[in-house]
Amino acid sequence: MGTTQLDSVPEPKYWHLKTVLSEALDSDFVVGEILPNERDLAARFGVARATLRQALEQLELEGRLQRRRGVGTTVAPPRVGVDVGASQHGWPGAVGDAWQPVDCVTSVPPASAARLLDAETDDEVHTVRRTRMSHGQSVAAELLYVPVGSVPDLPGIEAPSGPARARSVLRELQRLGMDGQDRAVELGSARADDAKELDRLPGAPVLVVTTRYFAAGRTAAVSVATYRADTCRLTFGDQGDMRISHHAQERKAS
Repeated sequence: MGTTQLDSVPEPKYWHLKTVLSEALDSDFVVGEILPNERDLAARFGVARATLRQALEQLELEGRLQRRRGVGTTVAPPRVGVDVGASQHGWPGAVGDAWQPVDCVTSVPPASAARLLDAETDDEVHTVRRTRMSHGQSVAAELLYVPVGSVPDLPGIEAPSGPARARSVLRELQRLGMDGQDRAVELGSARADDAKELDRLPGAPVLVVTTRYFAAGRTAAVSVATYRADTCRLTFGDQGDMRISHHAQERKAS
C-alpha cells in the first residue's frame, strides 16, 4: 500500500481515503489479514488519525473490514446470506427454526420490552437467549421475552436456567396458536453481551429487529434480534417480506 496525495482532492479526505484503502484490500491483502496500526497507516497516507478512523469506520460498515477483540482490524471474509423473512421469524422453536437456544433466566425485562408486552414494569418474564449461525459465523444474537402467563404449564422441576430451560419455554410456547406478528428494524450499537456473542467490540454497528408475536388476542412474546450491521443489507420483497443479507463478494488474494 503506497502513499498518495490527498490535499488536492475536492471530496472529503476520509471518503477518498476509503476508496484508496478499498482498492488496496482487493489487491494487497487476503481475508483475515491484520491491517497495520492506525499510526502507521495515518503516516503512510499523510492524514490525521481522525480522518483515517472515519475511513476505516466506513469500510467496516460496508463489510470490508472487521474489528475483533484482542486482534485488531482485519480484512473481512466474504459475506453470507441470512434470511430474516417471515419464514425465519415464525413461531420461536418451530421446526426449521434457525436459532439455537443458549440460556434462559426469569427476570424483569427492560422497560422497552415490558411496554411491548403490555406488562407492568416489575413483572418477571422468561428471557431466552438464542444465537444464529451461518457458514460457521455467529451472525445474530436474540433475546426472546416470554411472559409467565404465556407458558403457564412450564414444568417447575427442571433447571431454573440454561439451554434445557430455554427449550422447555419454547416447547410450551408452541402449544399456543400464533395469530400473527409485526416487526420493526432500526440501526443501533452493540451492547456488551451482544458484542461478545457476535465477536465484535461494544458499540459496533448492528441492526436490531424487534418482533412481536400475537396469540389469543394478546402479545405472547417479544423478540429483540441483533444482527451484525457491518455486513448486512436490508431489502424488501414484492409483498413486503424483509431480508437482511450478507452478500458474497469476490476478494483477490495476493
